[in-house]
Amino acid sequence: MALIVQKFGGTSVGSVERIEQVAAKVKKFRENGDDIVVVVSAMSGETNRLIDLAKQISEQPVARELDVMVSTGEQVTIALLAMALIKIGVPAVSYTGGQVRILTDSAHTKARILQIDAQHIQKELKAGRVVVVAGFQGVDESGNITTLGRGGSDTTGVALAAALKADECQIYTDVDGVYTTDPRVVARAQRLDKITFEEMLEMASLGSKVLQIRAVEFAGKYSVPLRVLHSFQEGPGTLITLDEEESMEQPIISGIAFNRDEAKLTIRGVPDTPGVAFKILGPISAANVEVDMIVQNVAHDNTTDFTFTVHRNDYHNALQVLEGIARDMGAREVIGDTDIAKVSIVGVGMRSHAGVASRMFEALAKENINIQMISTSEIKVSVVIEEKYLELAVRALHTAFELDAPAGKGE
Repeated sequence: MALIVQKFGGTSVGSVERIEQVAAKVKKFRENGDDIVVVVSAMSGETNRLIDLAKQISEQPVARELDVMVSTGEQVTIALLAMALIKIGVPAVSYTGGQVRILTDSAHTKARILQIDAQHIQKELKAGRVVVVAGFQGVDESGNITTLGRGGSDTTGVALAAALKADECQIYTDVDGVYTTDPRVVARAQRLDKITFEEMLEMASLGSKVLQIRAVEFAGKYSVPLRVLHSFQEGPGTLITLDEEESMEQPIISGIAFNRDEAKLTIRGVPDTPGVAFKILGPISAANVEVDMIVQNVAHDNTTDFTFTVHRNDYHNALQVLEGIARDMGAREVIGDTDIAKVSIVGVGMRSHAGVASRMFEALAKENINIQMISTSEIKVSVVIEEKYLELAVRALHTAFELDAPAGKGE
């Protein structure tokens, strides 16, 4: 008998019919003799509807009251799923985050989990019930309702699995696993049977939207085996694990991630003196703009050109700050570019194979794609290119690193 935590997102519980389908799926696992804890999100669109209601009262609702309001979305879902399970003969009980006692800090709308009291859930499991828990929410020390922010239900699922020492945490979504890249861009992308936490973290941070970074970090920290599965299609999904041994025998590259939401800024002709990077990036950071890739080039005249990338949403804010910095430092000019994209190759196999970066650059050169910036880590190489070449670059790299599915598979 295994203890499994299953998490279903908003689309999986988007209607009464879908909630009944989830109940039927849970019943199958229960019939196999497994203990099941189910974590659910609000029905798709419900959280946005509640936020819109709040904004009709106030453009900037008080965060504590907003948490009280949006947490009701999950409360509806847990009750409906518990009813659906009971209706088909599966003993079930619903719990809010506060009833479980998922203790968080007091940072409303973006709280972090501090501790979980698993006693109530364990007692219900021993009594033979499926426990249905509201994702995305908890309570602080004072008993105030808190919400966990973006990806909160995934994080709830993983945190409960860690607290309960579950055999597996299953994340059910609208894809049947983690792919070598986005199948909408590369028709012959393949579903991965297994990927490491480290690779998944890189993929998630670089633009792969299958899992939220916080949930992967939590799972890696507490060694919780994660599996990504399709809500309404049978299949093995993708297992995310600490184990690198088998992965070393897999292709050098596990996947290709990409991100279109990039912008590039360059300040030219800055005096090349100690502390120049801080003088530029300090005010950018103070403006709450996150910097990604950085390149600095020193010229013969003792000046430097400093280039960095930011999220496209932060471009105009960062440009304004940088123009102020340029005036203060006597820089020659500031230029920006929003027509760029980042493409990254990811794989733990890089640790034991030389020449991976040069192979990437060769594949891009063959397609006449110019590389504007390069960033590397132990298991990742990222490049910035013109956005119009993004899909061509992804397809070329997918083929170059032998990730294409055999003919007839993955198409």
